[in-house]
Amino acid sequence: MEADDRTSLTSFLDCQRATLALKCRGLTAGQLRSRAVPPSTLTLLGLVRHAASVERSWFRFVLNAEDVPTLWTGEAGGAQADFDVENADVDEAFAAWQEECARSRAVASSFASLDDTVTCAGATISLRFVLTHMIEEYARHNGHADLLRESLDGTVGE
Repeated sequence: MEADDRTSLTSFLDCQRATLALKCRGLTAGQLRSRAVPPSTLTLLGLVRHAASVERSWFRFVLNAEDVPTLWTGEAGGAQADFDVENADVDEAFAAWQEECARSRAVASSFASLDDTVTCAGATISLRFVLTHMIEEYARHNGHADLLRESLDGTVGE
């Protein structure tokens, strides 16, 4: 397949997003909250909440310089609150994730070039870096999602 860099990167990122959604499809709220691979405390719902937070952070806070609050708060605090799903609302988590993905696409589209940069916390960051990082972030967590889903009901594959 031939495509320019921007199309390739955004398509691969969308594929990774779709893979996480697929890994969660058809599961109950209890299954989405299940810590299915002990001793790990990861859950599919936690991964969805984390994905929403990471989308929000990189695209809205870093690239778009928005002053956005964290999505999830709780006793866990910080990034760990993403994974604190015992009482988390499944529909709210998926809606927030989908909204953040849509906003991320809009922010990425607002950049003329992959090589356009912003400065955040003293670092110069390009859209290319963020897209590549997000592909890596999803790919790593989709590996976790593979194991969680297989442990829950035996479903394997992309």
